[in-house]
Amino acid sequence: MTLDAQKHAARSVAFGRRKLAFEAQTRSASGLLSEILAGFRGTPLAGFMPINTEIDPCPAMAEAAAHGVVGVPVIKALAKPLGFAQWSPEIAMVAGEFQAPIPAEIEWMIPEIIIVPLVAWDVRGGRLGYGGGFYDRTLEGLRNRGPVLAIGFAFNAQQADDLPLEPSDQLLDMIVTEDRVLTIRG
Repeated sequence: MTLDAQKHAARSVAFGRRKLAFEAQTRSASGLLSEILAGFRGTPLAGFMPINTEIDPCPAMAEAAAHGVVGVPVIKALAKPLGFAQWSPEIAMVAGEFQAPIPAEIEWMIPEIIIVPLVAWDVRGGRLGYGGGFYDRTLEGLRNRGPVLAIGFAFNAQQADDLPLEPSDQLLDMIVTEDRVLTIRG
């Protein structure tokens, strides 16, 4: 089986697990993420606007926005790194690529912390995304400029035993779930 076929199969299983976890949640899952981010107050960070059954980081992002600059990803072009537009809870949003909301008016920022969405994760810091490579290109570019903390935010149910990874896949530094923190690097 090719690596692409392995990734496709892993995504199919992970989407099912994520959907069940999303449907089973009974409260905001971002409390622990808020606690982690409180230790980095004032550091520019980027989160994401959840789509479909993704875990919601917005409550933690809103708390962080009270103390510093927070951004959300904007797809500038396919096969290119993401840009990050400044965000706050009261900002006007419009539909961007893949229906992910983006600010109606873009003011760019550069994050030092990125809360990364994912389909599946493993204990080595491996991350399986949607397959577009946006976060891998983005993290690689930002890490070439200086230190960047990549925090995968997901449900426990999205953990996989061993993800099919390739050399261009960027590892996460930390995984935060609804009830635990796993520090991988740093």
